[in-house]
Amino acid sequence: MSCSSCGAGTLHPILSLGSTPLANRLLTKAQLDEPEPRFALDLVLCTTCALVQITERVPPEILFRDYAYFSSFSDTMQRHAGELAAKLIRERRLDGGSLVVEIASNDGYLLTHVQKAGVPVLGIEPARNIAKVAEEKGVPTVAEFFGRELGQRLAAEGRTADAVLANNVMAHVPDLNGVVAGVRALLKPKGVFVMETPYVKDLIDKLEFDTIYHEHLFYYSLTALAALFRRHGMEVVDVERLSIHGGSLRVTAALAGAEPPRLAVAQLLDEERRWGVASLAFYQGFAERVRSWRERLRSLVGGLKAEGRRLAAYGASAKGTTLLAYAGIGRETLDFVVDRSTYKQGRFTPGTHLAIEAPAKLLEARPDHVLLLTWNFADEILEQQAEYRRGGGRFIVPIPEPKVLT
Repeated sequence: MSCSSCGAGTLHPILSLGSTPLANRLLTKAQLDEPEPRFALDLVLCTTCALVQITERVPPEILFRDYAYFSSFSDTMQRHAGELAAKLIRERRLDGGSLVVEIASNDGYLLTHVQKAGVPVLGIEPARNIAKVAEEKGVPTVAEFFGRELGQRLAAEGRTADAVLANNVMAHVPDLNGVVAGVRALLKPKGVFVMETPYVKDLIDKLEFDTIYHEHLFYYSLTALAALFRRHGMEVVDVERLSIHGGSLRVTAALAGAEPPRLAVAQLLDEERRWGVASLAFYQGFAERVRSWRERLRSLVGGLKAEGRRLAAYGASAKGTTLLAYAGIGRETLDFVVDRSTYKQGRFTPGTHLAIEAPAKLLEARPDHVLLLTWNFADEILEQQAEYRRGGGRFIVPIPEPKVLT
């Protein structure tokens, strides 16, 4: 295959996680006996444009038309959305004559914060089940995949944007160039594109391999993004490093020449050059570190099980699917998994077929240890589960180093 961004024909292997189920394909009880699709999960590097990507392309219609992740179930995500909305409105001086468009707007959790400030919004959300929830909240939502055609169509209708947002979606879109072309068509001359995405350096440094799954096609550096935007007459004008999701970038891009880039852009690009963002050498050794991690986790949970301890998991998450599949941990070790999302409760996890229960199950069943699969929301979850912990329950945080919290 060739690079999905620049088209270069040579891609270099970094890590293979084997054949795994689709991370968010939660199962009903009736589906448990049906064959479950699995796909290769291999991570590679394009040394031409520095884009890290996976090799398998599962059609978006399969992945996103009926989706299991609702952002509004996370208090952390709600707080983060409110802060972003306030910052955007303040810095871009948005008002009732502006328009904010969000790509992959989920259930409107971010746009509602913008809307409350009196700024008109439009969501683009291909998952019809989630788009319906957003509409019921009063967030106007187009239930389509975003790309060049939709961006041009909205612009032709006069719905050009002062800001286009894309939080944790640019990793998911197979037609990268089509999406950026659509954004460019949609922006007003002084408009901005603001995106957040997990940062590839944090993935490597902190061993966050479980953020690799079939929905996440791309793992970005600022270098890779700058090259992508340049190809479409845009440039990066600001960048921030964020702690959310284990380490992310917030990147602001505008039409080329529309505004001067801030110093932070040149500083991070220079930093990436120094650590070798486009060189295979930086990524070498990652696979061996991941294999070594697997043995340590298996030893920890296997030892607890051998002592007669009862184990469960918290978070029926996509990253949990990757982690359990690669570690080879399933129903022989874990009794069930809990999750706050009422949409997920009553279903079963991909591959491992663990029953998904409400968090109250922890107080009911009192497992000795809980494997925290949504480790990126650890502070929020540990606070919510204070009563379980006071009763002697312990959490195992798996990433970056498996450990039992005492």
